[in-house]
Amino acid sequence: MSKALFLSIPAHGHVNPTLGLVNELINQGEEVTYFCTEEFKEKIEKTGAEFKSYRVDTILGNRKDNTPQNMGIERLLNNINEALKSSDKIIEDVLDQIKDKHFDYILYTAMYPFGNVFAQILKIPSVSSFAVFATPQELKAGHKELMNEELMNNHPVMDTFKKVSKQLKDVYKVEMPDNPMSLFFNKGDINIAYTSKYFVSHPEYYDDSFKFIGPPIYDRQENLDFPFEQLKGKKVIYISLGTVFNRDIKLYELFLKTFADTDAVVVMTAYNVDLSEFAIPDHFIVRNFVPQSEILKVTDVAITHAGMNSTSDLLYNEVPFVALPIGADQPYMAGRSAELGAAISLDKDTITPELLRDSVEKVLDDPSYAENIKKISDSFKQAGGYKKAVEEIFKLKSEKGILV
Repeated sequence: MSKALFLSIPAHGHVNPTLGLVNELINQGEEVTYFCTEEFKEKIEKTGAEFKSYRVDTILGNRKDNTPQNMGIERLLNNINEALKSSDKIIEDVLDQIKDKHFDYILYTAMYPFGNVFAQILKIPSVSSFAVFATPQELKAGHKELMNEELMNNHPVMDTFKKVSKQLKDVYKVEMPDNPMSLFFNKGDINIAYTSKYFVSHPEYYDDSFKFIGPPIYDRQENLDFPFEQLKGKKVIYISLGTVFNRDIKLYELFLKTFADTDAVVVMTAYNVDLSEFAIPDHFIVRNFVPQSEILKVTDVAITHAGMNSTSDLLYNEVPFVALPIGADQPYMAGRSAELGAAISLDKDTITPELLRDSVEKVLDDPSYAENIKKISDSFKQAGGYKKAVEEIFKLKSEKGILV
């Protein structure tokens, strides 16, 4: 039995994929100490891990003011700059909380900026969890603004990065990457990618350290009160815009108009979104959260923001869908799904109720979408899942002389 340290940014889209991994490690005899924020304590403890809370604001994660407009390259660089300014406090906090513990290896979410720093300080092997596409090249393919080197070079983050890099080297003998953007693509000795090689558009971007295990399918034991009896014998439309870029009220108004007269049951998530100005039709079930894994078992068609986790869930469960990408990796996920003939991707700024309704009917009625979704789903299921991930971690342990 080995002891593992896990560091994650506090964001649902990054924590959720790791829960099944942690649970599988624990089922195979490992001990895991998992750092995050109090919001995630309950779901982390359900995996069997020991939960630890950061005592310093990590800056990163879900923010109430996130919108596609303010989450461009400049906002990203601002966030990195603020995280770097707090680097000494962030690092000292974790080191203080684990000072009486020994760990054999470390795991971290790839966007946790100091994951590789801790691996060097503790001198232990590392495993990185990539909840978004794993290389800057892959993400840049859908975000040309990320290639704006002039903006980066003239941003205050560059001076902060150089100062912090020198400080960490002086204090901890740590080597930092050449570019601050690399802090959001923290590679480890091995890297867990929650997709298949078939799904990624540029497999050549990934070296042998990347282990493609398929999507993060895991029963999170979400004991949410939900009226499943209302779905029996009904056509079910599932709508979710996720938990980050989900506050565009006009989109919810669009959904209400589009499906006002449908004979289907519409299950719609509206995480921390106030819809009190609207009259919600009786056939709509609107919730902050829903037990998505259970809902998808009875869903006929979905509308999604095309986040990594939601898209993977839909494809794995072979649910036809229409994508409305909003920000981050969503345009990539939507575009790749459409490129493989598995979905229709629409522009959220030009969409109309008629276009959305027609698109939903097309992905439902055209058999080619179901055929192409099945190809992706099969590639996911053949990837091996969390058992494959743990197998790769145990291989790493063996290579590094850690007793399995």
